[in-house]
Amino acid sequence: RDHLARAPPPARRHAVPPRFLRSLPASPRSPGPVRFAPCSAMAAARSLSATAQMLATALVAGERRALSKAITLVESTQPASREAADELLSLVLPQRDASRCLRLGISGPPGTGKSTLIESLGLELASRRHRLAVLAVDPSSHRSGGSVLGDKTRMPQLSANPAAFIRPSPAQGVLGGVARRTEDVALLCESGGYDRVVVETVGVGQSEVVVAGLVDMFVLLVPPGAGDGLQGIKRGIMELADLVVVTKCDGALKPVAKAAAQDIRAALSVLRPRDAAWAPRVITSSMHDPGSAAAVADVIEEFRATMGRAGALRARRAEQAVSRVWEHARADVLHRLGGMPGVQALIGELAASAAAGSMPYSRAGSLVGA
Repeated sequence: RDHLARAPPPARRHAVPPRFLRSLPASPRSPGPVRFAPCSAMAAARSLSATAQMLATALVAGERRALSKAITLVESTQPASREAADELLSLVLPQRDASRCLRLGISGPPGTGKSTLIESLGLELASRRHRLAVLAVDPSSHRSGGSVLGDKTRMPQLSANPAAFIRPSPAQGVLGGVARRTEDVALLCESGGYDRVVVETVGVGQSEVVVAGLVDMFVLLVPPGAGDGLQGIKRGIMELADLVVVTKCDGALKPVAKAAAQDIRAALSVLRPRDAAWAPRVITSSMHDPGSAAAVADVIEEFRATMGRAGALRARRAEQAVSRVWEHARADVLHRLGGMPGVQALIGELAASAAAGSMPYSRAGSLVGA
């Protein structure tokens, strides 16, 4: 008891989490005061801003590692990272030569052979002294939110090519076959010196049309025997295609593939083309035919030359820019509306009334906007 009475009082502990520690005493013999960062949020913002500037310098210099880190920053959902990503894009966009770049969107049902065609096409473009970036969008689980992200394993030769860069990204529940930041990632790749950017979509079917508003040329892959001529004439993804490739044209499927290509040509002939300067093409391909990738690459270069001479490529990009600004504006308005006080409670009340049948859902939605 006497020992406890003479014992010194315990040292006072600071109630500050360890992550905010700025410096510690040098030794127990000279215990100096523990100093903390005056404002961790401001320090973090300055750190992210400096990171964006360093990434911008390295990215424009063509460093692949910097491109990977920049994409990670852009795809982050943290508010501070979003500000740093916007700063990064503002720094690198003036260095981008849009006249040299061409974006390709490749879509098709699962099992069509998208990854196989992209690898052979990428190797062909690399042999023509192009630098290729592949943005492969992988479906995300609606239950766990996870994605396999295994597209690089299906392109082993292209992954090892120094002129190619492959980046898988999760769809994260975004409809339309693309990820939420696919457009920003494509801008980073173009700023890093990649003049051919391929966006491989999830592959879901007729509704996968969002990618057509992000790219210069939309390529649709169709397996042989996918449907008759009436299937091809359906409004939706088919009328947006600039090039239709019927895959697996070999072996016993060769006559079926050729017949499917003829049906698609007949179906496209009654649809109005997206641009007067370019009529959609329909070709066949086979992974066993070395000339298939060269044929697809030739059509791509012909498209770029034809649309460029007519000024249609610049007009298409201007139209897409207006649509993208509207889309981001709508998303920002919805985000701000959801953060306003009382909105969640109001939606709950209106949803209960609509579910009970006392008012239509359209009326409930209009009351939220009012």
